[in-house]
Amino acid sequence: MAARKTTKKPNVSADELLHYYREMLLIRRFEEKAGQLYGMGLIGGFCHLYIGQEAVVVGLEAATEEGDKRVTSYREHGHMLACGVDPKGVMAELTGRSGGSSKGKGGSMHLFSKERHFYGGHGIVAAQVPIGAGLAFADKYLENGRVTFTYFGDGAANQGQVAETYNMAELWGLPVIFVIENNQYAMGTSTKRASKSPNLWERGAAYGIPGEEVDGMDVLAVKAAGEKAVAHCRAGEGPYILEIKTYRYRGHSMSDPAKYRTREEVQKVREERDPIENVRQMLLTGKHATEDELKGIDKEVKEIVNDAAEFARQSPEPAIEELWTDIYAEAV
Repeated sequence: MAARKTTKKPNVSADELLHYYREMLLIRRFEEKAGQLYGMGLIGGFCHLYIGQEAVVVGLEAATEEGDKRVTSYREHGHMLACGVDPKGVMAELTGRSGGSSKGKGGSMHLFSKERHFYGGHGIVAAQVPIGAGLAFADKYLENGRVTFTYFGDGAANQGQVAETYNMAELWGLPVIFVIENNQYAMGTSTKRASKSPNLWERGAAYGIPGEEVDGMDVLAVKAAGEKAVAHCRAGEGPYILEIKTYRYRGHSMSDPAKYRTREEVQKVREERDPIENVRQMLLTGKHATEDELKGIDKEVKEIVNDAAEFARQSPEPAIEELWTDIYAEAV
């Protein structure tokens, strides 16, 4: 069984580092805009922001190949952006417009993109975990060398279907990476109050699944761990668990005031461990970019996000006839 935090960080080029910086910044600015649109009443229902957790999905996407799959829960806007879905389509989906990636019928909690091998966006806690194993089962059956990233949170880790999925995934040697995005709070409950196991990844030992803990505020550490897990799966060694320790700056959802933690706690993480600021400092101290160049990236990203918001506003609501479409698949 792997010891935690054993994976060494990779050496990356200046271009790669700039790419990670831009991708994380895009997610951050997109989520900030989504929060604004929610406050204006343009996004209905629930809306769960990814602010603070950007390094997780950006780091893991850097370890993927074309055809690899991903499935996650309802905090998935960042996952859609990181795997290459057009921000306009994502924002329009959040606002329930016909220009959305699912024609406005999925909304914030049920994003989906078959083209980018993104299989949700699931509203039921931990429901996506067995689905992820099913996707991996198909890949093993087809012998196509693909890997599935199955994301879930620390709260979902306590659900029974996760244990059942671990068992079957190891029994069948499925190429699935179980990614526990441990942001320290399951809705409003601290992991210290919800789990006697301090390290959630170690639960895989009961089924023979190796894994490790990863610093989720460090995109390079996440990338390195992702590459190690991917190599394990592609070699036919079965599943792997990554418990990625991260932190969300906002409440569980937009309706959560997050009074279960202090402002000082959140501010301390922002000041000392912010994943975007971490890469920004690496770029500046390594002389890979200037302050003006990074400001230029921020300006470019803000324009992309503003264009996405305007596209969403201008896109019409779905026609009433759409109630009857996309319900059944055509039998061949």
